[in-house]
Amino acid sequence: MIDSEKRQYDIFMRSEQSALIQLHTAVLLFGGTALFSKLIGLSALDITVYRTAIAFIALVCLLKFQGKAIALNHKKDYGIAIILGIVVGLHWVTYFAGMQLAGIATGIIAFFTYPVITVFLEPFFNKQKLKSKDIISAITVLFGIYLLVPEASLGNDVTLGIITGVFSGLLFALRNLLQKQYFSSYGGPQTMLYQTIVACLMLCAFVDVGPTDLPEQDIWLLLLAGIIFTAAPHALFASSLRFLSATTAGLISCLQPLYGTVLAFMLLSEQPNMMTLIGGLLVVSAACFETWSITRKKA
Repeated sequence: MIDSEKRQYDIFMRSEQSALIQLHTAVLLFGGTALFSKLIGLSALDITVYRTAIAFIALVCLLKFQGKAIALNHKKDYGIAIILGIVVGLHWVTYFAGMQLAGIATGIIAFFTYPVITVFLEPFFNKQKLKSKDIISAITVLFGIYLLVPEASLGNDVTLGIITGVFSGLLFALRNLLQKQYFSSYGGPQTMLYQTIVACLMLCAFVDVGPTDLPEQDIWLLLLAGIIFTAAPHALFASSLRFLSATTAGLISCLQPLYGTVLAFMLLSEQPNMMTLIGGLLVVSAACFETWSITRKKA
C-alpha cells in the first residue's frame, strides 16, 4: 500500500514539474511575442492579421490532432466569440503598435498594467467593492508609468507608445473578464481558435501589404509568430493548469515583462534605462500583487 502511494506521489510530482516547465515555456513565448513588433517590417495591423490567420490554422490542426471539438456548444456562444475576437483583435494591434512606438521593454511594461486595470473593471462584472489595497496598487502603477513617460506630449513616440500599451492592457483585461464570465466552459486552444479567426476577418480589409507582396523573411517570421509564439503557448498554458494552482500560474505569468525585456536585450540590443527599470519594477510588482490577491481566492 505504501509503495503504491509512493508511486502515485512520484507520478504527481513529475506531472507538476512538467507542468511548471510547460508554464514557464508558455510565458517565455508570450514575452517573446513582443520581438516580432521589431523583427517584422510590417505595420502592427498587418502583423496581427497574418499572425492570427496562421494561428487559426495551427489551432485547427492541434484540435483535430487532439480529437477535440471545434464547434461550440450553443448558438449564443458564437455571438460571444465574435465579441471576444473583436476585443482581442484590437488588443493585438495596439499591443504591437505600443512596442513599435515605445520599444519592447517600455511597451510591455505599459501593457502589463492590465492586472490592476482588471481589478477596477471587475466590479462591473461581479459587483465586488474596491479595497484600499487596490487603490494603493493603482497609485503605484500610475507612478511607475509616470517614470516611463519622457515628456507629456503625444508628439513623442515613446509617450504615445505608452498610452497605446496601456490601452492594449485595458482591452486585454476586458477580454479576460468577458471570457471568464461568458466563455469559461471552453479550453484555451478552442477559445483562441475563434478569437483568432474573428480578429483576422475583422482587420483583413485594412491590410497594407498583400500576401503576394510579403518579403520571404517576413513570411517565415509570421509563421514563427503564429505557430510557435501564439498557438503553442496557449496550448501549453492550458495544459499546465491541470496540475498547477491558479496562484502559481498567475504569479509565473508576471515574469512575461522580464522575459520580453531580456529577449529584446539579447536579440535586438534594446537596453532599458534606469527610469524604465524602476518604473517597470513598480508596475510589475503591483501586477504580481494583484494577480496573487485575485488568484489566491480561487486556488
